[in-house]
Amino acid sequence: MKAILFYTHGGSEVLQYADFPTPEPGRGQVLVRLRAAALNRMDVITRIGWPGLKLEYPHIPGADGAGEVAALGEGVSQWKVGDRVVINSNMSCGRCEYCLAGMDNRCRSWQLLGETRRGTYAQYVVLPEQNLYPLPGHVSERAAAAAALVFQTAWHSLITCGALRPGESVLIIGASGGVNTAYIQVAKLAGGLVYVVGSSPEKLEIAKSLGADFVIDRSREENWSKTIYELTGKRGVDVIVDNVGTTYPQSFRAACKGGRILTVGNTGGAKFEIDNRYMFGKHLSIIGSSMANRKDFSRVMELIYAGKLTPMLDADFPLEDAASAQEYLAQGRQKGKITLSIA
Repeated sequence: MKAILFYTHGGSEVLQYADFPTPEPGRGQVLVRLRAAALNRMDVITRIGWPGLKLEYPHIPGADGAGEVAALGEGVSQWKVGDRVVINSNMSCGRCEYCLAGMDNRCRSWQLLGETRRGTYAQYVVLPEQNLYPLPGHVSERAAAAAALVFQTAWHSLITCGALRPGESVLIIGASGGVNTAYIQVAKLAGGLVYVVGSSPEKLEIAKSLGADFVIDRSREENWSKTIYELTGKRGVDVIVDNVGTTYPQSFRAACKGGRILTVGNTGGAKFEIDNRYMFGKHLSIIGSSMANRKDFSRVMELIYAGKLTPMLDADFPLEDAASAQEYLAQGRQKGKITLSIA
């Protein structure tokens, strides 16, 4: 099969489009012929590497993907060859106390496809049968691949962990990336009043088109927490989605008493200072999560199939141009999800 490989960490130049042996499904596994994959910031971070990351080389990036079943391993009964499927990239053991309690995204041996296991920048991938979900004919592989990771992440964070209630206010830091566009839609579907802070008028137009009630251009209003404070009548917002990290000081100021700060990432860096006086003085909670459990994944995919949630699609690249796609992502110019078409 054709795949995108890398043998060492580095810039996009380490990515190679090359032949690689097609994997074979073992017991309980399914071979999927991929037709589309989607990029996530994790792909770039994994390529660059971090201390302690151990990969089996050559590594194949990519968490998101969709296609059809190509072959079945022994004991697989719920799928047949030719079935259209989308991938759930949560890799869990199914046996630990978290998995048995339905919290498989907290699995003691949890892994993310494409991070520590070979992923979806390839024509084929082998997965446990429980990591596939049916894809109806009216939904394209590209849309399904673009939706799977970001929407389950946003849903689990905002609804399951953040317990957003109808009528509550939500502030989302970032206007146009895949996960933030998912957060905006999920918040509106749940009945939230949505504020968005973005870096440009163009990106804020996307947020408005998705239903954001108030938008703030941080290139013009550097002290956006003050703007939020004024817009809310000096109350602050109930829930803040901050996946940047270095913006926490302003997020804490923008939160109301008893506010919840949600995070699923740290694009601004892993380490930063917080002012603990806001934490106890305003009774704030910081709630972290990663991906979603299988129940949430099923729920959000059905909402996507019903047209109640829609992935924002930006550029599409052929698989062989994955290096260009990652460069585009790293520049932060995207307005939605970047995808790969796999011939």
